[in-house]
Amino acid sequence: MGNKGGKKSRSSTELSDKEIAMLKANTKFSEREIREWHAGFLNDCPNGKLDKKKFIEVYRQFYPQGKADAFCKYAFATFDANNDGTIDFDEFLLAIAATSQGDVNDRLEVAFEMYDVSGDGQIDQKELAKMILAMYDLLGETDRKGDRDPKKRAAHIIAELDVGGDKKLNKQEFIAGCKNDPVIQRMLAPNV
Repeated sequence: MGNKGGKKSRSSTELSDKEIAMLKANTKFSEREIREWHAGFLNDCPNGKLDKKKFIEVYRQFYPQGKADAFCKYAFATFDANNDGTIDFDEFLLAIAATSQGDVNDRLEVAFEMYDVSGDGQIDQKELAKMILAMYDLLGETDRKGDRDPKKRAAHIIAELDVGGDKKLNKQEFIAGCKNDPVIQRMLAPNV
């Protein structure tokens, strides 16, 4: 996501008309909202770059009832497209939009990308359990017993959805399965 091409030739603190058009096309934010987000971003990150520590602080504002650290570790790695240890404004706003505005399929695609830690195009039980735990932490979900235990839920999801029998989920299996799991769906898309 974000700026996967070359470096921007202009200052990382300027917002061009082309950039606004791209962000409007890829988010549900209006130009006014984009400019407000940008002003707030520069207030927090005057150099136009967001490091991991500040990223966690920002996410905590969206999820004050939860613990953002684990989720942000995965999210930061996903949205730091050029792996430079920072996120620019475009990457930041696209990350916010993808995790808060997208439909359930969009959110699940982002979740898949975040938790496919190995980058092999599949999520195994260990990766899935970590994802569920991070989402619970983020949302302040404290009931983790019985069916809500992250390891049990991960094992159940994989057992139910692993069409290929390899004890891993590809993106299609993951999306289909999470859409049919009311707890995961509620965590990823509460308004759906």
